[in-house]
Amino acid sequence: MNKYFKEFRYNFKLALPVIAGMVGHTLVSVVDNIIVGQLGSTELAAVSLGNSFIFIGMSFGIGFSTAITPIIAEYDSQKDIEKGRTAFQNGLILCTILGFALFFLLFFAKPLLNFMNQPAAVVKLARPFLDIVGFSLVPLVVFQAYKQFADGMSETKYSMYATIIGNIINVVLNIVLVFGLFGFPKLGIVGSAIGTLIARIFMVLYMHYILSKKEKFKPFFNLFGWQSFEKRMSNKIIALGIPSSMQMFFEVALFTGAIWLSGMIGTTSQAANQIALSLASLTFMFAMGLSVTAMVRVANQKGLEDYPKLNVVAHSIFLMAILIEIVFAVVFMLFNEFLPKQFVNVEVAHQVKDTAEVVAIASKLLLIAAFFQLFDGMQVVVLGALRGMQDVKIPAVITFIAYWVVGFPVSIYLGLYTELKAVGIWIGLLAGLAAAAILLYLRFKYLLRKRL
Repeated sequence: MNKYFKEFRYNFKLALPVIAGMVGHTLVSVVDNIIVGQLGSTELAAVSLGNSFIFIGMSFGIGFSTAITPIIAEYDSQKDIEKGRTAFQNGLILCTILGFALFFLLFFAKPLLNFMNQPAAVVKLARPFLDIVGFSLVPLVVFQAYKQFADGMSETKYSMYATIIGNIINVVLNIVLVFGLFGFPKLGIVGSAIGTLIARIFMVLYMHYILSKKEKFKPFFNLFGWQSFEKRMSNKIIALGIPSSMQMFFEVALFTGAIWLSGMIGTTSQAANQIALSLASLTFMFAMGLSVTAMVRVANQKGLEDYPKLNVVAHSIFLMAILIEIVFAVVFMLFNEFLPKQFVNVEVAHQVKDTAEVVAIASKLLLIAAFFQLFDGMQVVVLGALRGMQDVKIPAVITFIAYWVVGFPVSIYLGLYTELKAVGIWIGLLAGLAAAAILLYLRFKYLLRKRL
């Protein structure tokens, strides 16, 4: 074990800015839900429904952008600046195109809200929210291109700064626009959407400015623009990006399906699902940070063709993820009743019954989340290691089987056809994540044995 512990310090140094940025971003989503939750369970359910569509588009965009990191990291270990510049600029062009494509896709998919067996009041509120946050996918995916490039260069702090400042802007605008403070109109959940859009635009502007001014990155901005498009490099990014986007899509779609199933059960179940999902997402960001670390460090060792070192590095990160998720599991088990109460307004008289039901359901879901996040953390760090090895096609198949052949059918049956309801839906999530963690690790061990 000592050889793994020796890697912890460097792993943590590389992962900490990523974790801070991701936790900050997710924390803002949690704060957004707390702010919207003060308006009522219907408003919270509407945000949940709208975000269920956004998460699908986001999964494609973020998943695709992760292809940039291992390519950049491999060229960085080989000191090949020219290929790194080409990879970065082509990745940025592709992400820009994808961002607009996702926005138009979501815009024209909006009528599907009417056919999802969701409460009419929830659907009515979700429509304008979806339009604005849908457009924010454009700056979000462009930001991801800058972020993944910087991560691949082992400079993870700049995206952290952008995210933290962007999050502060988001929270301030949310409070002001949702409740109509300082002379601004009271916009409700539409105000929350506007805050998100403005914050994401700022994050793109910040990343471009800060990276283009740093001496280390200046060579990568030469001949910056559409003239840098190169078919060969773009094809390489697409070949990695599409399976990577499908991996993330299959997982996010599973959780999106859980939101829709919860809405079919009722508004309180959907609101409780949103609370538990917000908290689980917050702790998941620690594993996501380690996943980026795994992707970068494994890609570096792949570029150097040092597979014994790759083995040690990867397993040290896997071990860190397990230890961290155990801590969070204990927190969820100890505070499963306290945490949900922070998301609702228990003092609104006409909502007392609904609020009590939301808290009761969410507290049960957190007990399941305590167990499933162990598998969720493991599957995402192993997936990061596999992306670092540029192995994406088979893992895409594995994630489809785990989430949609194993997990979602269990969620449907237990959620809609038994008395477990929302709890049954989350048991299905647990089954899918456990299958993914086990199968992806077996895939990693198989590839490693071949290289060794």
